[in-house]
Parts: sequence; structure tokens; C-alpha cells
Amino acid sequence: MTTRETQIREEPTRRANPAGNERLTAMTGVVLLLLFVAECLTLLNLGNLLTLHVFLGMLLLGPVSLKICSTLWRFTRYYTRSPAYVRRGPPAPLQRVTGPFVMLSTVAVLGTGVMLAVEGPFNGPWHQWHHLAFFIWVVFIVIHLASYVPKLPRILSGRADQARYVLASRTTRWLLLCGSLAAGLGLAFATYHLAGQFGGSGSLLP
Repeated sequence: MTTRETQIREEPTRRANPAGNERLTAMTGVVLLLLFVAECLTLLNLGNLLTLHVFLGMLLLGPVSLKICSTLWRFTRYYTRSPAYVRRGPPAPLQRVTGPFVMLSTVAVLGTGVMLAVEGPFNGPWHQWHHLAFFIWVVFIVIHLASYVPKLPRILSGRADQARYVLASRTTRWLLLCGSLAAGLGLAFATYHLAGQFGGSGSLLP
């Protein structure tokens, strides 16, 4: 006979899907890696690529928000003792240490960038804070990538799609990822003209 305590313990196990959450986080991470590389490349010729730099910065807000949500979801389910997430275990020690700093520094880089674009180059210390946040972010993201990238092929090729629940669904994961990119694109197209106050050409390509 199943007791109420057993039902409460088993219900999260049936509904939870840490493999699907891990795959969603990894998929979003790959997209972010490509976008951040493109964003950093614009720094090599910022005078001509300033508008593209602002565009990519705004575009990043969508998938960054999705990755933060998926990461916090795993964190919350693990520390609220969801059996499936507890069995899956926490991230590796290095990722557990650097993860919060990666998240906070990413928010700092994008947040100061948004404020700099909105306020303009002559209002407040956003320019200096944006530079400082970027250098801090570089330190933590390099450490994070060194521990995380080797695991991506295993995560992305897993068989979480056989599970029934929402984050395990391949369709749902792609909808969430595409939705975050669409939101970022909408914001980017609506705001990239702000580069004009910094001398940007108004064109995405030089």
C-alpha cells in the first residue's frame, strides 16, 4: 500500500527531468558561446562595428535570460530535494564555484551595456563599469568554459528525448531556444539605433 509520504516523494520523480533541463542549458550555452565570440570580435574594430556590437549585445539578452532560468531551475530543484535532481547530483565542484560568478558577471556586462546605450556616453560612469565588468567576466568565463565545453558532446547527444515531460521534449526545448532568440532579435532591432549617439554608422555591417 502506498502511503501519502511515498506519493509525495515519487511524484516529483515522475515529473522532474534533469536530463532535459541539462540539454536545454547546453543548447543555450552553445548559442551563447557563438554570440559572445561574435560580440568579442567586434571589439577588434569597434569604430566600424559599433552598431553591430550594440545589436549583438541586445540580442544576447534573450538567450542569456533563458540560460539563467534553466540554471536556476536546476539549482532550485536540487536544493529543494527533488529526488530526480538529487540522484543526478550537483554540478562539478569547479562549475559550482564559478557558475554564480559567471552568471553575475554576465548580468553585469549586459546590464551596464544596456545602461550605457540608453543613457549615452556622457551620463554616469557606465562606460567604466562596462569595461570593468567585461574584464571580470572574461576571467570567469574562461575558467567555466574550460570545465564545461568538453562535456557538451555527451550532453547534446544524450537520450533525454524519451522522457515524457516538458523539458525533455525536443520540440519544447527548440521552442524555448528559438523564442529566446526571437525576443532578443526583436529587442536588438528596436534598439540598435542607439549606437548612433556613440558615432555608430547606423548600419549593422561596415
